[in-house]
Amino acid sequence: MLKVLFISALSLLGFTVFSQTQGSAYTAVGKGVATTFLTDYQCLGINNSALGWGTGYKDKRFTTGSSEFGFGIYSDALSSSKLKNLSKSLQDQLLGKGDKNFDWGQQKEAATNYALSGIAIFADYNWAGFSFQGKKFGGIAFNISENYQWYSKLSQKTTDIIFKGQLSGYFDSLQIVLNGDTSMIANTQNLSPDTLAAAIKGSVAIPLRLSEITNGSSVKMLWTRSYNFGYGRKIIGKDSVFAIYGGIGGRFIQSMAMFDMESDENGLKLYSSLSPAFNLDYGAIASTNLSTYTTTKGGLPASVGNGYGIDLSASAIFFGRLKVAAAVNNVGSVTYNRNVYSVKDTLLSNISLAGLNNNNVTESVNQLMRDGGILTLQGKEKYVVNNPSNIRIGASFQPFKFLNFGFDMVAPFNKSNPGSIQNAVFSFGGDIRPVKWLQFSVGYLGGGIYKTNVPVGINFILRDGAYEIGISSRDAISFFSKNTKSLSAAFGFARFRF
Repeated sequence: MLKVLFISALSLLGFTVFSQTQGSAYTAVGKGVATTFLTDYQCLGINNSALGWGTGYKDKRFTTGSSEFGFGIYSDALSSSKLKNLSKSLQDQLLGKGDKNFDWGQQKEAATNYALSGIAIFADYNWAGFSFQGKKFGGIAFNISENYQWYSKLSQKTTDIIFKGQLSGYFDSLQIVLNGDTSMIANTQNLSPDTLAAAIKGSVAIPLRLSEITNGSSVKMLWTRSYNFGYGRKIIGKDSVFAIYGGIGGRFIQSMAMFDMESDENGLKLYSSLSPAFNLDYGAIASTNLSTYTTTKGGLPASVGNGYGIDLSASAIFFGRLKVAAAVNNVGSVTYNRNVYSVKDTLLSNISLAGLNNNNVTESVNQLMRDGGILTLQGKEKYVVNNPSNIRIGASFQPFKFLNFGFDMVAPFNKSNPGSIQNAVFSFGGDIRPVKWLQFSVGYLGGGIYKTNVPVGINFILRDGAYEIGISSRDAISFFSKNTKSLSAAFGFARFRF
């Protein structure tokens, strides 16, 4: 089922920038701002105090929704055509297909393209959401969401080995098998395709330590399923003059994957915990690892870690038109106790590893971790990871019923945590409703790891808010530029109020 959802997201790719500041709330993606714009279950993990504001629609106190998703890829160093190749490779992986035409020349090109290229990928999916908002009670909400985050920036040597495997230029000699005979030859640039195909091992006479090879590399992956809840209500005041609201919330977190590798002048650090659904063969070391877990179940992948997150927020409304809010979200941690591994900083003298057969840089985890792969692993019983928590501040002003605009600032507590945004993100945007059933959104988004972006969106609000459907993009510039650095889409078609 999850494969179908992610493939659907890929097939509906718009042209957008990677961002984690609006989640799967497509209504906020199109304007780039969310803190004071989302009011129902969509505000969970963003600003729970907004649950006390009401739905904004007369006589409607319940909101339900499902099948809202967002997907995106961003790289400041890759062109739109290269990002499309990456998204095609991701789609092929979900479908269980490989690129049989991805030859040695393409591996060399991919290694060149991806070296030192910072790449960010995200996918968010809202399985189901529900909220009730009453004037005296306040608002309460619950939803189940899926979230996948990837960020990588690889050194030249690491990229070369990942994409070329044993044929990497790091190795000065190759062991080949031709017509039943095994021999060692020099690894040069003018070897024939038949000779390259016969190679079974790459070796180097003067090996480097893993920390030297990977220096400058960072790979962070996080895949979680969250059961989110929140409550918000008015604390004091009157909206038409001045009112203060407070909110609290949290989540139970199940994690299917965590990969955290950082290599710099201080050395190489890695911790990993991956679901058996990844089909990663760790080899003999798995038999001595206390956290080894191989059980697979039908349906969704088994979790490898569990944890919690806590949200706190406050907001104020001035004269019924100006809203200001601040929130601290997802403070907590996840404890991993299945398939937990760290790394030993050993010499890399030889490997028997084929290069990647497509552009999918996320397959680098397999190249790094598998038996006979690049890294030397050691098992761990458990590992605790702090959540990708953030702080956000936002404000909005609604001078007329048909116009609402504002700004957001979202910053990470610790950008080194897997899943965190890399730096503060600033955005401005808003909505205009020329008629009550049609809403256009536009904005500006910058900061973080990306440049200027212009999000856009359209939302159809039918039967006085009883039903909504819409689609949005985080970067309209992508529609007109061949040099765009991003691809993505956000979409929702099953939101109801009553």
